[in-house]
Amino acid sequence: MKRLLFLLMIALVCGTVMAQPKARRQQAQQQAQQKTQQQTQNQGMTMRARLMFPTATEMPENVVWRRDIYRELDLNKDANAGLYYPVEPINRQLNLFTYVFKLALNGYIPVYEYRLDGNEVFTDSAKVQMKTVLDNYHIFYEEKDGKLRVDNSDIPSAEVKMYYLKESAYFDDANSTFHRKVQSICPVMMREDDFGGETSKYPLFWVKYSDLEPFLSRQTVMTSNLNNAATMSMEDFFTLNHYEGKIYKTNNMLGKTLAQYCPNDSALAKEQKKIEAELKAFEENIFGDKAKKDSLDSIAKLDPKLLKATKSKRSARSSKVKGSKVKSSGSASSGARITVRRQRH
Repeated sequence: MKRLLFLLMIALVCGTVMAQPKARRQQAQQQAQQKTQQQTQNQGMTMRARLMFPTATEMPENVVWRRDIYRELDLNKDANAGLYYPVEPINRQLNLFTYVFKLALNGYIPVYEYRLDGNEVFTDSAKVQMKTVLDNYHIFYEEKDGKLRVDNSDIPSAEVKMYYLKESAYFDDANSTFHRKVQSICPVMMREDDFGGETSKYPLFWVKYSDLEPFLSRQTVMTSNLNNAATMSMEDFFTLNHYEGKIYKTNNMLGKTLAQYCPNDSALAKEQKKIEAELKAFEENIFGDKAKKDSLDSIAKLDPKLLKATKSKRSARSSKVKGSKVKSSGSASSGARITVRRQRH
């Protein structure tokens, strides 16, 4: 009887155990998924923290002077050509667009829509999915298990021959320094229409430079056609402002581009030179006009004729002084010399 009761208890326990595993398995799977997601996020944060470096500085929010400039970077120019080469990846060498494209495709950096007014907005509502970009510009891709894959030959890096770049020139009164900081970049695809007409510009998306900057230190760019060993990191390229680009817009109260208020190309070129000169003048004269170091600087800046006249006046004055000294000494010698000797008594 006891043995029978013991067997019945074992059966009840086994039944209870067999009834619970399904719920427990689901709970265990959910916990495992949450743990995996957390580990993935931690790994991402660790990689980002590893990529960060102390030389990356953000622009202070409260500055006494700032001017936002939008430039067109033509990759056909020698100064910017390093961002275009190589068109297709060679080993670990990538051009800027291929690198940005891969980072965005794998979810390392967000991209934001290019609006009709050309201004950048970095909000969650302005984020663009890479699948939307691929569909809009007819870029071939494969999708498997929710992941997008684009072959290197299908990345349109050869067509991206221009960038829109926003930089902020500002004066940091905290340490009394002038800086030019890149704020965002936008790759521009140049495509001909189906009828072989003029090339059209297709701005793809905006990328916040602070999101991209930690990754740029891992890629190099060639800086010379004569010396192929002369390279620098892409981060240094932008930090040191080695790029060249014409100004097409500045932040102004009317929100107009230069082309909208310049009637022709000559007026546009004149306005661009004017803005560049204003930036240079502000940088050079932050602390007022340059003080003269010593009297030699003032002498060197004199007009040669004025300098010659000054020398002649000085020589005339010195000759007069010498003549008066000689005359006074001659009159004293012509007079009788009288000496008084005290005699003893």
